[in-house]
Amino acid sequence: MTIALRHARVRYGPLEALHGITLAAPSRGLTVLLGRNGSGRTTALRALAGTVPLSGGAVVWDGTDVTRMPAHERARRGLCLVPERQAVFGSLTVRENLELAAPSYDTALAAYPRLEPLLARRAGTLSGGEQRMLALSRALLARARVLLVDEPAQGMSPAVATRTYEVLAALDACVVVAEQRMPPALRDRPALVYELRRGAVVFGGEAGELLRREAAARTPWERPARHPHPPG
Repeated sequence: MTIALRHARVRYGPLEALHGITLAAPSRGLTVLLGRNGSGRTTALRALAGTVPLSGGAVVWDGTDVTRMPAHERARRGLCLVPERQAVFGSLTVRENLELAAPSYDTALAAYPRLEPLLARRAGTLSGGEQRMLALSRALLARARVLLVDEPAQGMSPAVATRTYEVLAALDACVVVAEQRMPPALRDRPALVYELRRGAVVFGGEAGELLRREAAARTPWERPARHPHPPG
């Protein structure tokens, strides 16, 4: 199963946020949408999820044009969007948030053991990183076929961020994440990367290729210094 944007355009009033972009995420594995704020990476996620309408182009899921399919119907068919904000029910406890996703939530606690002592806490009182863990746990319990996550490791410690990407990479699903820059935890993992800039795709390819290009583009004084061995 593949989900794709084809020549997709999105407008917010008079401003066009996506300028006819084309990208595709494979049925299994990680796809990373990179870009600074205003690049269109979040809008691309929302377009795939159906939470913003296209003004042109199409969304194609497993060979079917779903451009006019409402977001709730895409969710019913196995698509899950984890937005950057308001991804949990703040007035409910951690346990209640998890139980809304699935009656049994052992797999969520296995992914994020730090949530177990917080089960009785209201989600709105958690730190930003803890709320992110809870939001992702809910998504894991949903067993989505397509998982879209905006900045999954936001607010997390480096160790928990690394764990998060390990969990996402191990899923038997299409996983698309949006990030401002390439996460360190993904630099040694296979991933498909699209870099967006001002609503256009400026790079599409394997993560390793992007990293090689970035290294080659550095100026000499930005590259790590090489110290010659002293004569022996």
